[in-house]
Amino acid sequence: MPASQPEGYLAAGTGPGVLVLHPWWGLNDTMRQVCDRLAAEGYLAYAPDLYHGRLATTIDEAERLSDELDPAQAKSDVAAAADLLWARAAPAGQGLAVLGFSLGAYYALQLSVDDPDRVAAVVLFYGTGDGDFSRARAAYLGHYAGNDPYEPAEYVDWLEGVLRDAGRPVTFHRYAGLGHWFFEADRPDAYDQPAAQLAWQRTLAFLRHTLSG
Repeated sequence: MPASQPEGYLAAGTGPGVLVLHPWWGLNDTMRQVCDRLAAEGYLAYAPDLYHGRLATTIDEAERLSDELDPAQAKSDVAAAADLLWARAAPAGQGLAVLGFSLGAYYALQLSVDDPDRVAAVVLFYGTGDGDFSRARAAYLGHYAGNDPYEPAEYVDWLEGVLRDAGRPVTFHRYAGLGHWFFEADRPDAYDQPAAQLAWQRTLAFLRHTLSG
């Protein structure tokens, strides 16, 4: 990959581009599998490595890595990844989608504000963020755990309201009784297969609708 592009993982499909932004664990096998699953559905999926090779398996390690992350550098890496996808997988009339997991959800939201002409769809997995979404042009889908100390319900409700007030199409799903990371099979303390499958099917339907051109 050229030096100007961020490190990451590319799974090649022939359809629109989908950016996958990893959680605070880093670009692990679970996130690579998300890219592979998207490619199997026809998308060109790319996950930039915001930690540049470092990974966490415990919460303590993940907290340290996320604390050490330079937000400006991470935003630059995400923007470069969007450039890569736009150059390789932007059929006429179709924008990019961004899937953000936890930590990655924050950067997905920021990209939708910073790059409104290209970001058409944003999918958030148990992460939130803030910002002025009046310039955004994306549609938003959210998957949130009903029992999540990392993202209290009031944060989720606030974000949903802010997006709606900005005039954006927004659908947030709550998964009762589940905790953070319920989508990630490598987190057996949180993973819920039925909910993860439902969230995936909802995500694919949203991408098909939003990126249909």
